[in-house]
Amino acid sequence: MILQKADYIRAEKHLKRDVWNAWQTYNMIENGDKVMVCLSGGKDSYTMLEMLLHYQKESNIEFSIVAVNLDQKQPGFPEEILPNYLTNLGVEFKVVEKDTYSIVVEKTLPGQTMCSLCSRLRRGNLYTMAKDLGATKIALGHHRDDALETFFMNLFNGAKLETMPAKYKTDNGEHIVIRPLIFCKEQEIEIYSEGKQFPIIPCTLCGSQENMMRKKVKKMIKEWDEEFPGRSTSVFNAMKNVKPSHLLDSELYDFNALIG
Repeated sequence: MILQKADYIRAEKHLKRDVWNAWQTYNMIENGDKVMVCLSGGKDSYTMLEMLLHYQKESNIEFSIVAVNLDQKQPGFPEEILPNYLTNLGVEFKVVEKDTYSIVVEKTLPGQTMCSLCSRLRRGNLYTMAKDLGATKIALGHHRDDALETFFMNLFNGAKLETMPAKYKTDNGEHIVIRPLIFCKEQEIEIYSEGKQFPIIPCTLCGSQENMMRKKVKKMIKEWDEEFPGRSTSVFNAMKNVKPSHLLDSELYDFNALIG
């Protein structure tokens, strides 16, 4: 399928709108912030960087950006792509070399997925780097579809109503993590990425595992939207419209206080 210019323009417009709406809703970036943009080499993180660079120029909020890539020593990883791209873009960056790939491969048993351990190791290294750089915000490239998939995975497998937060403080209280793309649709990110011709670097860990629960949930949501257009949007909006008094969690709502 050939990318149409009108589709690219529409996707870019929507992405800028959705990033700004999320930014304003959750007060993501403030004057004086130093934002560490976690760049993996995938379409999502490239798009996130472009959106933040756009608003660094177009908004009245003054903040700095440093792009960080964690080189996990995956076999065949093209080490030159990101440094070349960021140098040409004129963006300050840092590449951190940590062989987490070997640890994940060694520790993951047959039949298990690698994402959980890989994510923990990657996140720990990024937190350390944020502290070293003096970053006040850590920006991750998860989008609306990621949040939807996580919601259903937690619902079906974890028996809890929980998804990826748009903004949160780490357990040790040292860092604030933001997800600027949290309102953005993956399909529009794909169109934008294709139009920008980002030098995509595929992941050889999670991308190679066909039995991942996330892939199954993604397929389920896609089928729902095909049969019932707008269903995923409705579910996503429901996550922003929570009524604790109409659920069953007594820690969120004081039912005992209701006395007849």
